[in-house]
Amino acid sequence: MLKVRYFAWLRQRVGRAEEEVDPPREIATVRALAAWLGERHPRFAEALAEPGVVRFAVNRAYVAEDAVIRPGDEVAFFPPVTGG
Repeated sequence: MLKVRYFAWLRQRVGRAEEEVDPPREIATVRALAAWLGERHPRFAEALAEPGVVRFAVNRAYVAEDAVIRPGDEVAFFPPVTGG
């Protein structure tokens, strides 16, 4: 199982702030997880279609989309933070 968290406007697109998921064994990277989640949440897939719009963290550390994930990890998706 993985704990998945969605922040800011991604939370509205998915309809929840977090969920626990049990993806297929071949889902081994953040990129693969994001694609799999996009199949479950089409509006999330729309957000992922634009490069650089969504950032990723695994166990509260920023990662690239090719980062490896393992059962028990917490994976977060959020838009880049901007100041103002």
